[in-house]
Formats: sequence, C-alpha cells, structure tokens
Amino acid sequence: METARLLSSVTDEVVSALYDFTTVHMIRARNPTEGERLAVMAVGGYGRGALAPFSDIDLLFVRPYKQTAHAESVIEYMLYALWDLGFKVGHASRTIDECVKLSREDYTIRTAILEARHLAGDQNLSADLRRRYRKEVAEGTGAEFVAAKLKERDERHARAGASRYLVEPNVKEGKGALRDLNTLFWIAQYLHPSETPSEIVRLEEFTPTEVRTFLKAFDFLWAVRSHLHFATGRAEERLSFDLQPEIARRMGYGDRGDAPAVERFMRRYFLIAKEVGALTRTFCAKLEQEETKKPHGISRFLPRAKPSRRPLEPGFIEEAGRLNIEGPEVFEANPVNLIRMFKIADQRGLDLHPDAFSAATRAKALITSKLRRDPEAARLFLDILARGKNTYQTLTLMNEAGVLGRYVPEFGRIVAQMQFNMYHSYTVDEHTLRAVAVISDIAAGRLNDDHPLAVSVMPLIADKEALFLAMLLHDTGKGGAGGQEVAGARSARTACERLGLERERVEMVAWLVGHHLVMSDFAQKRDVNDPATVAAFAKVVENPERLRLLLVLTVADIRAVGPGVWNGWKGQLMRELYGATEAIFRGGRGSDPAAHFRHHQTGAADAAREKLFEAAPRDDELRLWAREMEDAYFTGFTEEEQALHYALIRQARTQGGVAAASQVEPNRQAAEIAVAALDRRGLFADLAAAMSGFGANVVSAKVYTSTTGRALDVFYVQDVSGAAFGESNPDALERLTRAVEAAARGEEQKFEVRRTADFGRSAAFTVAPAIAVDNEASDAATVIEVSGRDRPGLLEALTRTLADAGVSIQSAHVDNYGERAVDVFYVTGSAGEKLVDPKRLAALKLALTVVLQETDPESTKPRLRLERARASVAR
Repeated sequence: METARLLSSVTDEVVSALYDFTTVHMIRARNPTEGERLAVMAVGGYGRGALAPFSDIDLLFVRPYKQTAHAESVIEYMLYALWDLGFKVGHASRTIDECVKLSREDYTIRTAILEARHLAGDQNLSADLRRRYRKEVAEGTGAEFVAAKLKERDERHARAGASRYLVEPNVKEGKGALRDLNTLFWIAQYLHPSETPSEIVRLEEFTPTEVRTFLKAFDFLWAVRSHLHFATGRAEERLSFDLQPEIARRMGYGDRGDAPAVERFMRRYFLIAKEVGALTRTFCAKLEQEETKKPHGISRFLPRAKPSRRPLEPGFIEEAGRLNIEGPEVFEANPVNLIRMFKIADQRGLDLHPDAFSAATRAKALITSKLRRDPEAARLFLDILARGKNTYQTLTLMNEAGVLGRYVPEFGRIVAQMQFNMYHSYTVDEHTLRAVAVISDIAAGRLNDDHPLAVSVMPLIADKEALFLAMLLHDTGKGGAGGQEVAGARSARTACERLGLERERVEMVAWLVGHHLVMSDFAQKRDVNDPATVAAFAKVVENPERLRLLLVLTVADIRAVGPGVWNGWKGQLMRELYGATEAIFRGGRGSDPAAHFRHHQTGAADAAREKLFEAAPRDDELRLWAREMEDAYFTGFTEEEQALHYALIRQARTQGGVAAASQVEPNRQAAEIAVAALDRRGLFADLAAAMSGFGANVVSAKVYTSTTGRALDVFYVQDVSGAAFGESNPDALERLTRAVEAAARGEEQKFEVRRTADFGRSAAFTVAPAIAVDNEASDAATVIEVSGRDRPGLLEALTRTLADAGVSIQSAHVDNYGERAVDVFYVTGSAGEKLVDPKRLAALKLALTVVLQETDPESTKPRLRLERARASVAR
C-alpha cells in the first residue's frame, strides 16, 4: 500500500507543478476573470490517494461556468505534457452544475466524484463542488446508492466468476478482491463522509476488529496488485498461473516442507478473500437492517417501535427475518449451540443475522475436542450434511464463519488450499462443498437430465450419510504422508470415529475416500469393453453397495472440478463400466468375474450377429465380416453403428480401399469418425495428425483389423470446448471427415499450426513425463500409459513413435488434466502378441519419453517476461 500511496503522492507533485508551470509561464491570464477560474481534481482510484503502477490517472478539470479559451488552452497543454511524460490520462472538463447533473444521472460518475480530491488551482471551486455534491446529490439518496452499488457488485462478480475461490483470481474485479473493499468504502463514505479508509473505524457497521481486518486485507491485496503490475510492466489484474510463482517470490514466500511457495502464497490470498467475504456479508446485512428500521411515511412522526423479534428455540430468535442469538452467552453456556444455530438456519430457511455471524466467528475457540466428540453436536452436523434443505449454502456459511474447519479439523486443513495446476478451477474446500452440493442435487432428482443413472441408484444406497461424509472428506489427504488416497482414508477414519459412527460405517467411509479416484481411472484410462478391465474393477469394488456409492461419488467429484470438466463422453464411459460391473455382481460372488463378463459379452455378440444375419440372410460377405470382428465390437456399438461400419467397408472396396464416414453421437457428446482402409504402418498416426490439424480432440479410438488386413478405425472426437465436433457446424465435420479419408490414402496435407490459449499458462508448471507398462491389465494386449505436458500434435507424435517401433495399436484412450495429458494405448506386436521383452520395452519407453520432453517452440514465451522481471529485480 505504501507503494500505491507513494506513486499517488509523486503524481500529485507532478500534476501540481505542471499546473503552476502552465498557468504562470506558458498560458498566463494577465487579468483573470471569474469565469477563467480552474481547479484540477483527482477522481476514481487516484482520488483515493492510491495509484497502482502503470494505471491510468483520472483528472477532473472543474470550471465555474462554460468553457473559456484560457481554460481550454491550460487543459490542452497539461494533457499533452502528461502524455509526453508517459502518463495514461483519463480526463473530463465540467462545470459544477454539469458535475451535479451527471452525478444524479450516472452512478459511475457519482462514485468517481465521491472520491474527488483537490490537486491544483482554485481550492474554492473544489470545495464548492464537494459541498454541492453532498447537499444536492448524496443527501437523502443513501438507500438508492447502496442498492446501485450492490447491484453493480453482483454483475461484476458474474462477469469475473461467481466464486471468490477461483484459482486464477482477478485481484481488482474478482469476488473477495479489491473492488469489493472499495465498494464497502464507497458506501461507508457516501453514508458517513470520511477522508481515508482508516476512518471507517468510526462507523457503527464495523467493529474495531473488523476495521483491522479491512485494513489488513486492503494492504495485502494492494501489495499483490502492485507486484503484478511491476512484474508484467502493465496494468495486469489477473493472477494467472504463470505469474503466481513470481508474485509469491516477490512477496517473500518460500517452500516449507511439502508446501511449495506458490501454494502457501495462494492460500494466504484465499484466506484474505474469505475475510473480505465475511466483511461484505456483515456490512451489507447491517445496512439492510438499518434501512428496515427507518420509519417511512406517516410512521416518521410516530414513536419508534422496537424491531420485530420472535422466539424460536431456547437461545435463538428471529429478528428482522434473520436468525439471531439472544446474547453471546448462548454459545458460552452450551457450545453445541454453535452447531445448532446452523441447523436451525437450514431447517427454517433463514439467513444469519450479522450479530449472530460475528458472534459465531468470535466463539470458534469454544469448539474443542470435547465438542467434537459430543453426540448431540454430531447428530446436528450430520443432519445438516446429509439431510439439509440447502446443504451447500449452510456448509458455506459454516466455512465462512470458520466453524466448519474448526469442528472438522481434517476439513480445516484444506480450507483455502489450492492445487497449483490447470485442472482444478477452485480451491480444495470450495471444490469439496460444490461436490457435496452435487450429491444433494442428485438425491433430490434435480440432475436427472444430466445424470440419470446416478439419480436412479441414489434411492438404493443404504447409507447416504456415509456417502456425504466421504464426499466432505475425500480430498483431506492432499499433501499427506503416504499419498492422497492413503492419507485421506486415514483422516476420514479419524473424523468418523470422532463423530461416533459404528465401526462398519467408519470403514465404509474410509474405503470410499481411499478409492474415490478408482472408478474414473478405470473408466477413462482403460478399455471398458475389455473383460479384464471390468473384472479388475469388480474385484476392487467387491459389492453392489460400494458400486452405487462410488458411482455417485465419482460423478459429483468430477462435476465439481470446474466448468466443462464433466461431459457426456465421461458419462457414457461411467455408465458402461457401471453396467458391466453390475452384471458381474448379478452373476453371484462365486463366479469368476472375467469369465462371467466374457460369457455375457459373447452371448450379446452372438445375438447381435444373428440380428445382422436375419436382416441380410443372403449376404455371405456380411457373415465373413461379422465372424472376423471380435465380441467386444458388437457390445461396444449399436446395431445402427454396426450397419454403418459394414457399409463403409463395402464402400472402401469400390473407391481405392479407403472410405470414411462420421456422425454426431449426442449420448457420448462426441462425433464418431469411422475409417475403413487397408492396414499399414503409421495409419493411426496419419489419421491423428489430420484430426489435430482441424482442431479436433481425440478422446478415444478403437482399431479393428481383420485377418485379411482390412482395418476399421473408429475415433471419437470433440472440439476445444468439449462438445461433439461439428455438432453446431456440420460442414466442419464433413471437411474433417474428408481430410481423414485423404490421410488414410496417404495423401500429404498441410494444416495450420494450432495452439490454445492455455499454452502460456501451462508453461508455469513442471510436468514430469511418466510411462507405465502393464501386462496384467488386459488378457490380449500390453497397456502403455503415457503422461506428460499436453501440446498440439502430441497424440500423433506418440502413435508415430509406436508405429516406428513396430507396435500395433488396438485402442487408445485420451484425456487431459489441465496441463497434463494422459494417453493410454492397448498395443501388441506385429503378430498380435503382448510386448514382454525387457530390452524392447526399455527402448520403447525411452523413445516415448523423448516425445514427451519435446516442447512447443512457443511455450517458453510466457516465461520471458518473468525472466526480464527477475533481471530487473537483480539489478
């Protein structure tokens, strides 16, 4: 904050000296008239006496009457001089009458003049403007100004992102950021004129403690903003991933244990944002309360009535439509009331009175190990969590007050914690509460259109409390010893035992937390049509109850990661894995899971073949093709898709051995592109190159090769937004299909180099390459899981490397987690055998690692500005 004040002070001196120089030496009025008087005032942020580096300075030139030639010349000279000096100047020239009139009409102008500060010229003009503004604009309009500023705040939050826990926050405009503090100050200043933020200590809306919190947050956020501007050399307001490590370093944060400096810094940022949210909540609620107390109409002349107070449960009252406590002794007499208050608020649909919220925040110290083990407190808390009317709102309120993390210390350790990656959009605690909200919506049937399977199995779940507890605790192992899953299961076990759950239920919650990633890993990184995949998953899950719990838990977890992460493709994979596993459980525990699934798959495939034969009884070629295709093909595609593929293969024979067709699959939220061609080395890579060249993201691919060397490659592709490619632009899908067909024929094509906006951000992360080879995950193929930095053309480069090594791809499963790509390939040797030779595998892993270590030429650019910034600091 000192930097911002110093910059403002230096700028004041420049403007003042320039005015004096201009009016004394350059454009001097020898006999100035009354109309030639002029005042220069700072408005906006500059008017507050705080100026961020590289920010605009806003000046208001105040005249008594209409513009004179003298005033026009002075203003013009000053502006040109300031521009020549490198200042970015916002300016206006108005009479006092114009200022008053425009302030009444426009809240932006009204707010700017609210902070107007005299810099140079006629001080009486500045004083007259402030006096008339207070009397003719502000007086009697407090309620409308407050309403306008709060409406403006809500609209700003919606534009910047509706959560204060977005992991790339806007330091100026975001929720919980500087503009929220400015809004509080504007409102306070409008209602109770003061000169500086520190003077708000005089206001009834804030306690001295809250004022100290206000000033601490103000200083911290200003420091972050100033460092952002200095680091980038411009008025940058977004604390993006590529800048966060540099700002952490500039603000003195270092690594501590397993906590990197950047995560320590960002946790501090989010704790400050949380405090700003609490201040905003308390301030606005008190303003609303004061407004409701004011008499209107004839009631202004009658004796003032006491505000309405209705007793609820002992110690609690409803006051002015909010839940309040009878006094601070309510918590001291019985600390269980700290939890009970939130239960009552949820049950009755009441917001908390600001006095009750503040009292709860101050009473956190009453939450001791004794209260955490109190059976009544546990009952109330579990009612909120698993049976609340508005669980997310109530838990968020508990979190904002600091009660939730104090009562469940395992959750407290993840409050305001961020994960320094591009995959997660929110802090860990916000992600967790959003995931709990998704389960509540599933339980209420509100997400039936998006998640029909999860909604249908929810009533079958025997222990819904265990599900909600597992969701609340699922990420508490992040950063813990032994890995997230092990540490999470350990902390979940501790929390559930303290809450008094029976041993069997404790173990259920601990198992869910320890395995909360299992279903997504199997569905997204393995072939769900492979009997070995389903058998291995069934072995982990063991019973239908766990399967149901894990499905809902996984859906909620993925959906709460951030916008666009969940999509129809992932939903389809989940449904297929769930259905296949459920079929195994229906077969009985005594059966071999893999054998049962193969038997089920073979039966379904034979039935599908018979349907095809019945539709074309004289087609011998169809019979040959159907017998060549493996059973998994017939269980993985619909009858319509099978018919399309067969027609495609026949078509290929009449047009040079190659044909391609495509269609949008709404259920999968992807476009299917099927290619029939003679198999050859590098075919898959050529097709992947064509798709990458068109900006299509491959999410899955399956390769079927007949004994006669004919290949059917089926790709599922999405656009960059995660929608089915070509869903809104069928012509684009048709062009892509023709390009893929040309690639299958081996035609050389040139594509525009495509890159995404994420490349600059991803350069901030270290992404270590990883390659795992598994010969147990499939009976028929070797599974190679490749993980590294995502970039355009990565899939093509990997598959071409596999082709060069003489490896045949049977299927590919492609995903990315922010900056990290995870591509899984089911492969065999040229004779259809698994890859088992250690030397061959070592050479293949080395070749793939080289591909992963290749970087996009542009990926180093975002770092250059930071290197220049570091160099400037060193100098």
